[in-house]
Amino acid sequence: MNNKVPKIILAIETSCDETAAAVLSVAGPSPRPSPRGRGGKGLLMIKTLSSVIKSQIKLHSKMGGVVPEVAARAHVKNILPVVKKALADAKYLISNIQYLAVTQGPGLIPSLIVGVEFAKALSFATKKAIIPVNHMLGHLYSPFGKISNIQYPNISLVVSGGHTMLVLVKNTKDYKVLGQTVDDAAGEAFDKVAKLLKLPYPGGPEVSKLAEKGNPMAINFPRPMINAKNYNFSFSGLKTAVLYYVQSLDTNNLALSTRQDICASFQQAAVDVLVTKTLRAAKEFKAKSVSLSGGVSANKLLRKSLIVNCKLLKVKFMAPPMNLCTDNAEMIGMAAAFMLHNGYKPKSYKTIKADSNLEL
Repeated sequence: MNNKVPKIILAIETSCDETAAAVLSVAGPSPRPSPRGRGGKGLLMIKTLSSVIKSQIKLHSKMGGVVPEVAARAHVKNILPVVKKALADAKYLISNIQYLAVTQGPGLIPSLIVGVEFAKALSFATKKAIIPVNHMLGHLYSPFGKISNIQYPNISLVVSGGHTMLVLVKNTKDYKVLGQTVDDAAGEAFDKVAKLLKLPYPGGPEVSKLAEKGNPMAINFPRPMINAKNYNFSFSGLKTAVLYYVQSLDTNNLALSTRQDICASFQQAAVDVLVTKTLRAAKEFKAKSVSLSGGVSANKLLRKSLIVNCKLLKVKFMAPPMNLCTDNAEMIGMAAAFMLHNGYKPKSYKTIKADSNLEL
Protein backbone atom coordinates (compact mmCIF):
# COMPACT_ATOMS: atom_id res chain seq x y z
CA MET A 1 0.00 0.00 0.00
CA ASN A 2 1.35 3.41 -1.04
CA ASN A 3 1.49 5.22 2.30
CA LYS A 4 1.87 8.74 0.90
CA VAL A 5 -1.57 8.87 -0.73
CA PRO A 6 -4.57 8.06 1.52
CA LYS A 7 -6.48 4.97 0.52
CA ILE A 8 -10.24 4.83 0.82
CA ILE A 9 -11.92 1.74 2.25
CA LEU A 10 -15.62 0.91 2.07
CA ALA A 11 -16.39 -1.51 4.90
CA ILE A 12 -19.50 -3.66 5.34
CA GLU A 13 -20.69 -5.48 8.49
CA THR A 14 -23.66 -7.91 8.72
CA SER A 15 -22.53 -10.55 11.22
CA CYS A 16 -25.68 -10.45 13.37
CA ASP A 17 -28.55 -7.95 13.44
CA GLU A 18 -26.88 -4.67 12.51
CA THR A 19 -26.58 -3.66 8.85
CA ALA A 20 -23.60 -1.32 8.76
CA ALA A 21 -21.30 0.40 6.28
CA ALA A 22 -18.47 2.88 6.74
CA VAL A 23 -15.97 4.77 4.63
CA LEU A 24 -12.46 5.30 6.00
CA SER A 25 -9.40 7.17 4.80
CA VAL A 26 -6.15 5.40 5.61
CA ALA A 27 -2.59 6.69 5.39
CA GLY A 28 0.63 6.36 7.33
CA PRO A 29 4.33 5.56 7.25
CA SER A 30 5.69 2.11 6.59
CA PRO A 31 5.87 -0.19 9.64
CA ARG A 32 9.11 0.10 11.59
CA PRO A 33 10.43 -1.81 14.57
CA SER A 34 8.94 -0.37 17.75
CA PRO A 35 11.54 0.61 20.35
CA ARG A 36 11.08 -0.51 23.95
CA GLY A 37 7.71 -2.04 23.27
CA ARG A 38 6.16 1.17 21.95
CA GLY A 39 4.09 1.58 18.83
CA GLY A 40 6.61 4.03 17.42
CA LYS A 41 5.83 5.96 14.24
CA GLY A 42 4.61 2.98 12.23
CA LEU A 43 1.02 3.63 13.19
CA LEU A 44 -1.65 4.27 10.64
CA MET A 45 -3.55 7.51 10.34
CA ILE A 46 -7.16 6.38 10.12
CA LYS A 47 -9.98 8.85 9.58
CA THR A 48 -13.62 7.82 9.56
CA LEU A 49 -15.42 9.68 6.81
CA SER A 50 -18.83 8.12 7.44
CA SER A 51 -20.43 5.39 9.51
CA VAL A 52 -24.00 4.18 9.05
CA ILE A 53 -25.78 1.56 11.16
CA LYS A 54 -29.31 0.28 10.59
CA SER A 55 -30.44 -1.38 13.80
CA GLN A 56 -32.89 -4.27 13.98
CA ILE A 57 -33.62 -3.93 17.71
CA LYS A 58 -37.30 -3.05 17.26
CA LEU A 59 -37.74 -5.96 14.87
CA HIS A 60 -36.23 -8.58 17.19
CA SER A 61 -37.59 -7.14 20.43
CA LYS A 62 -40.99 -8.55 19.45
CA MET A 63 -39.48 -12.04 19.58
CA GLY A 64 -37.22 -11.50 22.58
CA GLY A 65 -34.02 -12.18 20.65
CA VAL A 66 -32.39 -12.38 17.24
CA VAL A 67 -34.00 -14.79 14.77
CA PRO A 68 -31.33 -15.54 12.09
CA GLU A 69 -33.71 -15.84 9.13
CA VAL A 70 -35.54 -12.64 10.08
CA ALA A 71 -32.20 -10.83 10.50
CA ALA A 72 -31.03 -11.99 7.07
CA ARG A 73 -34.19 -10.75 5.36
CA ALA A 74 -33.74 -7.36 7.03
CA HIS A 75 -30.11 -7.24 5.84
CA VAL A 76 -31.24 -7.91 2.26
CA LYS A 77 -33.65 -4.99 2.52
CA ASN A 78 -31.22 -2.60 4.23
CA ILE A 79 -27.78 -3.25 2.80
CA LEU A 80 -27.99 -1.25 -0.43
CA PRO A 81 -29.53 1.87 1.18
CA VAL A 82 -26.99 1.70 4.03
CA VAL A 83 -24.01 1.44 1.63
CA LYS A 84 -25.38 4.26 -0.53
CA LYS A 85 -25.81 6.50 2.51
CA ALA A 86 -22.29 5.73 3.77
CA LEU A 87 -20.86 6.77 0.39
CA ALA A 88 -23.06 9.87 0.22
CA ASP A 89 -22.19 10.95 3.77
CA ALA A 90 -18.49 10.59 2.95
CA LYS A 91 -19.01 12.48 -0.33
CA TYR A 92 -17.43 9.68 -2.34
CA LEU A 93 -18.49 7.66 -5.37
CA ILE A 94 -17.83 3.95 -5.55
CA SER A 95 -15.27 4.75 -8.26
CA ASN A 96 -13.21 6.62 -5.63
CA ILE A 97 -12.94 3.56 -3.39
CA GLN A 98 -9.71 1.54 -3.48
CA TYR A 99 -10.67 -1.37 -1.22
CA LEU A 100 -13.80 -3.17 -0.08
CA ALA A 101 -13.78 -4.79 3.36
CA VAL A 102 -16.45 -7.18 4.62
CA THR A 103 -17.04 -9.28 7.72
CA GLN A 104 -16.42 -12.90 6.74
CA GLY A 105 -17.21 -14.40 10.16
CA PRO A 106 -17.84 -15.43 12.84
CA GLY A 107 -21.53 -14.72 13.25
CA LEU A 108 -24.93 -15.88 12.08
CA ILE A 109 -24.44 -17.58 8.73
CA PRO A 110 -27.63 -16.20 7.08
CA SER A 111 -26.59 -12.67 8.04
CA LEU A 112 -22.96 -13.14 7.03
CA ILE A 113 -23.94 -14.50 3.61
CA VAL A 114 -25.88 -11.32 2.80
CA GLY A 115 -22.89 -9.04 3.50
CA VAL A 116 -20.28 -11.30 1.90
CA GLU A 117 -22.26 -11.92 -1.30
CA PHE A 118 -23.10 -8.21 -1.61
CA ALA A 119 -19.42 -7.31 -1.28
CA LYS A 120 -18.42 -9.99 -3.77
CA ALA A 121 -20.96 -8.71 -6.30
CA LEU A 122 -19.72 -5.15 -5.78
CA SER A 123 -16.13 -6.33 -6.22
CA PHE A 124 -17.03 -8.11 -9.45
CA ALA A 125 -18.93 -5.12 -10.82
CA THR A 126 -16.38 -2.46 -9.90
CA LYS A 127 -13.13 -4.46 -10.02
CA LYS A 128 -12.30 -3.25 -6.50
CA ALA A 129 -10.01 -5.37 -4.32
CA ILE A 130 -11.81 -7.13 -1.46
CA ILE A 131 -10.58 -7.86 2.08
CA PRO A 132 -12.41 -10.49 4.16
CA VAL A 133 -12.21 -9.50 7.83
CA ASN A 134 -12.60 -11.55 11.00
CA HIS A 135 -15.28 -9.87 13.09
CA MET A 136 -13.30 -10.47 16.29
CA LEU A 137 -10.24 -8.83 14.74
CA GLY A 138 -12.45 -5.78 14.19
CA HIS A 139 -13.25 -5.70 17.90
CA LEU A 140 -9.59 -6.30 18.78
CA TYR A 141 -8.41 -3.33 16.72
CA SER A 142 -11.29 -1.00 17.65
CA PRO A 143 -9.41 0.63 20.60
CA PHE A 144 -6.27 1.15 18.47
CA GLY A 145 -7.48 3.29 15.58
CA LYS A 146 -7.26 6.69 17.31
CA ILE A 147 -4.32 5.96 19.64
CA SER A 148 -1.10 7.72 18.64
CA ASN A 149 1.24 5.63 20.75
CA ILE A 150 0.26 2.04 21.51
CA GLN A 151 2.49 0.32 24.03
CA TYR A 152 3.26 -3.37 23.61
CA PRO A 153 2.90 -6.04 24.73
CA ASN A 154 -0.82 -5.48 25.08
CA ILE A 155 -3.38 -7.68 26.79
CA SER A 156 -6.71 -7.43 25.01
CA LEU A 157 -9.99 -8.49 26.62
CA VAL A 158 -12.58 -9.02 23.88
CA VAL A 159 -15.99 -9.58 25.42
CA SER A 160 -19.30 -9.70 23.58
CA GLY A 161 -22.54 -11.60 23.24
CA GLY A 162 -20.91 -14.41 21.34
CA HIS A 163 -17.29 -14.38 22.48
CA THR A 164 -15.11 -13.81 25.52
CA MET A 165 -11.36 -14.07 25.06
CA LEU A 166 -8.01 -12.80 26.27
CA VAL A 167 -5.44 -12.04 23.60
CA LEU A 168 -1.74 -11.28 23.93
CA VAL A 169 -0.93 -8.63 21.32
CA LYS A 170 2.81 -8.23 20.68
CA ASN A 171 2.13 -5.82 17.83
CA THR A 172 -0.69 -5.30 15.33
CA LYS A 173 0.52 -8.29 13.32
CA ASP A 174 1.55 -10.71 16.06
CA TYR A 175 -1.12 -11.82 18.49
CA LYS A 176 -2.05 -15.01 20.34
CA VAL A 177 -5.29 -16.09 22.01
CA LEU A 178 -4.48 -16.93 25.64
CA GLY A 179 -7.91 -18.19 26.58
CA GLN A 180 -11.60 -17.98 25.79
CA THR A 181 -14.96 -19.07 27.07
CA VAL A 182 -15.60 -22.81 27.32
CA ASP A 183 -19.39 -22.31 27.29
CA ASP A 184 -21.47 -19.12 27.48
CA ALA A 185 -19.88 -15.81 26.59
CA ALA A 186 -20.19 -13.02 29.15
CA GLY A 187 -22.62 -11.05 26.99
CA GLU A 188 -24.71 -14.17 26.43
CA ALA A 189 -24.92 -14.68 30.21
CA PHE A 190 -26.11 -11.08 30.64
CA ASP A 191 -28.83 -11.66 28.04
CA LYS A 192 -29.95 -14.94 29.63
CA VAL A 193 -30.16 -13.36 33.09
CA ALA A 194 -32.28 -10.61 31.54
CA LYS A 195 -34.67 -13.25 30.19
CA LEU A 196 -34.88 -14.91 33.61
CA LEU A 197 -35.93 -11.56 35.06
CA LYS A 198 -38.29 -10.88 32.14
CA LEU A 199 -36.45 -7.73 31.12
CA PRO A 200 -36.95 -6.23 27.65
CA TYR A 201 -34.64 -6.94 24.70
CA PRO A 202 -31.74 -6.25 24.36
CA GLY A 203 -31.25 -7.65 27.84
CA GLY A 204 -27.59 -6.91 28.62
CA PRO A 205 -27.96 -3.12 28.90
CA GLU A 206 -31.15 -3.60 30.94
CA VAL A 207 -29.29 -5.76 33.47
CA SER A 208 -26.56 -3.13 33.78
CA LYS A 209 -29.15 -0.38 34.17
CA LEU A 210 -30.88 -2.15 37.08
CA ALA A 211 -27.51 -3.10 38.58
CA GLU A 212 -26.61 0.57 39.04
CA LYS A 213 -29.23 0.84 41.82
CA GLY A 214 -28.68 -2.59 43.36
CA ASN A 215 -26.38 -3.96 46.05
CA PRO A 216 -23.53 -5.95 44.43
CA MET A 217 -22.89 -7.72 47.75
CA ALA A 218 -26.50 -8.78 48.32
CA ILE A 219 -26.09 -12.26 46.84
CA ASN A 220 -22.89 -14.28 46.82
CA PHE A 221 -22.99 -15.68 43.29
CA PRO A 222 -20.07 -17.92 42.21
CA ARG A 223 -17.04 -16.66 40.26
CA PRO A 224 -16.46 -19.62 37.87
CA MET A 225 -12.83 -20.44 37.00
CA ILE A 226 -11.55 -17.28 38.69
CA ASN A 227 -8.72 -19.26 40.32
CA ALA A 228 -8.10 -21.69 37.45
CA LYS A 229 -4.49 -21.76 36.27
CA ASN A 230 -5.42 -20.77 32.74
CA TYR A 231 -7.08 -17.88 30.93
CA ASN A 232 -10.31 -19.60 29.93
CA PHE A 233 -13.71 -18.38 31.07
CA SER A 234 -17.01 -20.01 31.99
CA PHE A 235 -20.27 -18.18 32.62
CA SER A 236 -22.76 -21.03 32.35
CA GLY A 237 -22.48 -21.89 36.05
CA LEU A 238 -22.97 -18.28 37.07
CA LYS A 239 -26.07 -18.04 34.89
CA THR A 240 -27.40 -21.27 36.41
CA ALA A 241 -26.79 -19.95 39.93
CA VAL A 242 -28.94 -16.93 39.07
CA LEU A 243 -31.60 -19.27 37.66
CA TYR A 244 -31.76 -21.31 40.88
CA TYR A 245 -31.88 -18.15 42.97
CA VAL A 246 -34.72 -16.68 40.92
CA GLN A 247 -36.63 -19.98 41.07
CA SER A 248 -36.44 -19.86 44.87
CA LEU A 249 -38.41 -16.62 44.85
CA ASP A 250 -41.96 -15.71 43.96
CA THR A 251 -41.29 -14.56 40.40
CA ASN A 252 -44.84 -13.21 40.05
CA ASN A 253 -44.20 -10.68 42.81
CA LEU A 254 -40.52 -9.92 42.42
CA ALA A 255 -39.85 -6.49 43.91
CA LEU A 256 -37.87 -3.97 41.89
CA SER A 257 -35.24 -3.78 44.63
CA THR A 258 -34.81 -7.56 44.48
CA ARG A 259 -34.31 -7.44 40.72
CA GLN A 260 -31.78 -4.65 41.18
CA ASP A 261 -29.83 -6.68 43.76
CA ILE A 262 -29.85 -9.78 41.54
CA CYS A 263 -28.54 -7.77 38.59
CA ALA A 264 -25.91 -5.98 40.68
CA SER A 265 -24.67 -9.22 42.31
CA PHE A 266 -24.58 -11.07 38.99
CA GLN A 267 -22.79 -8.22 37.24
CA GLN A 268 -20.22 -7.94 40.04
CA ALA A 269 -19.47 -11.67 39.84
CA ALA A 270 -18.99 -11.54 36.05
CA VAL A 271 -16.82 -8.42 36.21
CA ASP A 272 -14.69 -9.88 39.01
CA VAL A 273 -13.83 -12.88 36.82
CA LEU A 274 -13.08 -10.76 33.73
CA VAL A 275 -10.93 -8.24 35.58
CA THR A 276 -9.04 -10.78 37.70
CA LYS A 277 -7.99 -12.86 34.71
CA THR A 278 -7.11 -9.82 32.61
CA LEU A 279 -4.85 -8.39 35.32
CA ARG A 280 -3.24 -11.77 35.94
CA ALA A 281 -2.38 -12.00 32.23
CA ALA A 282 -1.06 -8.43 32.25
CA LYS A 283 1.28 -9.29 35.12
CA GLU A 284 2.45 -12.62 33.69
CA PHE A 285 3.26 -11.22 30.25
CA LYS A 286 4.57 -7.88 31.57
CA ALA A 287 2.03 -5.94 29.54
CA LYS A 288 2.54 -2.24 28.98
CA SER A 289 -1.12 -1.74 28.06
CA VAL A 290 -4.51 -3.36 28.49
CA SER A 291 -7.37 -2.93 26.02
CA LEU A 292 -11.07 -3.71 26.26
CA SER A 293 -13.43 -4.20 23.32
CA GLY A 294 -16.64 -5.89 22.21
CA GLY A 295 -20.25 -5.16 23.07
CA VAL A 296 -19.77 -5.70 26.81
CA SER A 297 -16.96 -3.12 26.81
CA ALA A 298 -19.76 -0.55 27.14
CA ASN A 299 -20.47 -1.89 30.64
CA LYS A 300 -19.67 0.94 33.08
CA LEU A 301 -18.58 -1.28 35.98
CA LEU A 302 -16.22 -3.31 33.79
CA ARG A 303 -14.61 -0.17 32.36
CA LYS A 304 -14.27 1.50 35.73
CA SER A 305 -12.77 -1.61 37.34
CA LEU A 306 -10.17 -1.99 34.60
CA ILE A 307 -9.32 1.72 34.62
CA VAL A 308 -8.73 1.72 38.38
CA ASN A 309 -6.73 -1.51 38.40
CA CYS A 310 -4.62 -0.55 35.38
CA LYS A 311 -3.65 2.66 37.17
CA LEU A 312 -2.57 0.63 40.19
CA LEU A 313 -0.62 -1.70 37.90
CA LYS A 314 0.82 1.33 36.06
CA VAL A 315 -0.21 0.15 32.61
CA LYS A 316 -2.06 2.13 29.97
CA PHE A 317 -5.76 1.32 29.53
CA MET A 318 -7.50 1.58 26.16
CA ALA A 319 -11.12 1.11 25.12
CA PRO A 320 -13.09 2.14 22.04
CA PRO A 321 -15.61 4.99 22.14
CA MET A 322 -19.15 3.80 22.86
CA ASN A 323 -20.15 3.87 19.19
CA LEU A 324 -17.45 1.27 18.42
CA CYS A 325 -18.39 -1.14 21.22
CA THR A 326 -21.31 -2.80 19.49
CA ASP A 327 -21.17 -4.19 15.94
CA ASN A 328 -20.28 -1.58 13.33
CA ALA A 329 -18.50 -1.32 10.00
CA GLU A 330 -15.99 1.28 11.17
CA MET A 331 -14.08 -1.35 13.17
CA ILE A 332 -14.13 -3.69 10.15
CA GLY A 333 -12.54 -0.94 8.07
CA MET A 334 -9.93 -0.37 10.79
CA ALA A 335 -9.06 -4.07 10.82
CA ALA A 336 -8.75 -4.07 7.03
CA ALA A 337 -6.44 -1.04 7.25
CA PHE A 338 -4.16 -2.80 9.75
CA MET A 339 -4.22 -5.95 7.60
CA LEU A 340 -3.06 -3.97 4.55
CA HIS A 341 -0.48 -2.16 6.64
CA ASN A 342 0.89 -5.53 7.75
CA GLY A 343 1.28 -6.78 4.19
CA TYR A 344 -2.04 -8.53 3.53
CA LYS A 345 -2.75 -9.17 -0.16
CA PRO A 346 -6.44 -8.84 -1.05
CA LYS A 347 -8.06 -12.02 -2.38
CA SER A 348 -10.19 -12.68 -5.43
CA TYR A 349 -13.87 -12.39 -4.65
CA LYS A 350 -14.24 -15.92 -6.04
CA THR A 351 -12.34 -17.42 -3.10
CA ILE A 352 -14.24 -15.68 -0.30
CA LYS A 353 -16.98 -17.49 1.62
CA ALA A 354 -18.90 -16.60 4.77
CA ASP A 355 -17.71 -18.66 7.75
CA SER A 356 -19.86 -18.63 10.89
CA ASN A 357 -17.16 -20.44 12.89
CA LEU A 358 -14.16 -18.39 11.74
CA GLU A 359 -11.50 -18.35 14.45
CA LEU A 360 -9.18 -15.51 15.39
